[in-house]
Amino acid sequence: MGKILVMNGPNLNLLGTREPEIYGTVTLADIHERLRRRANEADLDIEFMQSNHEGALVDAIQRARRTADYIILNAGAFTHYSIAIRDAIAAVNVPVIEVHLSNIHRREEFRRTSVIAPVVLGQIAGFGAESYMAALEVIICRMGGVR
Repeated sequence: MGKILVMNGPNLNLLGTREPEIYGTVTLADIHERLRRRANEADLDIEFMQSNHEGALVDAIQRARRTADYIILNAGAFTHYSIAIRDAIAAVNVPVIEVHLSNIHRREEFRRTSVIAPVVLGQIAGFGAESYMAALEVIICRMGGVR
């Protein structure tokens, strides 16, 4: 059984009420429940964490080198400037899929750059909660096919 760590950065705990015109009304708990159901169908172990603190995310990425086969990461605002998170991803041998609810490339100029993109497996953005589901489907395929 493979293990996936789903990580969420700052302000994602406010999903459902935070700027619903941009991020929708689905909560982080809703997203996690959908991911959990699909992971169970695929016989994968899945764990979730959210933090508004950069160091907590760095610590979790470092721990994942011993515990996870893949990471799905929505780093929130840290996407655009956290060299610490970028360096943690580069330092561990765990493939990371970067996800975003909104299409960061159609947003404000400062949101169009991802400092973590060069060190992740790939990026999925602009599909709301489905961005997470798409990342999970990629992992399922890479871990042995659609189940």
